[in-house]
Amino acid sequence: MRSRDAYAGLADLVAARGPALLATATLLSGGRTAGEDLLQAALERMMRAWRRIDGDTEGYLRRTMYHLAVDSWRLRLRRREVVATVEPPAHSDGTDRLALRHALVQALAQLPPRQRAVLVLRYWEQLSEAEAAAALGCSVGTVKSSASRGLARLREITAAWALDESPLRIGAPS
Repeated sequence: MRSRDAYAGLADLVAARGPALLATATLLSGGRTAGEDLLQAALERMMRAWRRIDGDTEGYLRRTMYHLAVDSWRLRLRRREVVATVEPPAHSDGTDRLALRHALVQALAQLPPRQRAVLVLRYWEQLSEAEAAAALGCSVGTVKSSASRGLARLREITAAWALDESPLRIGAPS
C-alpha cells in the first residue's frame, strides 16, 4: 500500500490548477462531463507514472490530456450531441456572453481532432507554435497549417450564423 505522501505534489497541482485543467479538458472533449472524464483519465495515467515524472508535472498532465483526446477522436466515430434550440434574449442580461461561449464550444466540436487540439493549445492555452508542436508530438509546420485550416473552418461556421441569425442552432438536428 502506498503512503499518502507519495502523491503530495499531485494533490497540490490539482488544488492549484484544477479549474484551468478542467476548462481545457472541457474544450478538448466538447462537454463538461466528457471533460471531467478526460481529466480523470489523464490523472489516472499520471498517477501510474508518478515516480518516473521528472520536472514539469502540469506539462506532463496537459500532454497526457491532449494525447488522450486525440486518441479518442481517432478510435471512435464522433457522435453529434443534440442541443436544444435557444433564442437569444431580447435585452442583454449578461447571458449573451454565456450563449456566445457555448456557441463557440459547439463550433469547436465540429472541427477535426487535430485542428481543435491546435486551436485550444494556441488560443485558449496561449502556447507558442513550438510549445503546441511539442505537446502534440508533431512539427511546427503541422501546427501552423492546422491552426490556419481550423480558423478558416470556424469562419465558415460563424458565417453560417449570420445567415441563420442564431449561433445557438449549431449542432441541432436538421
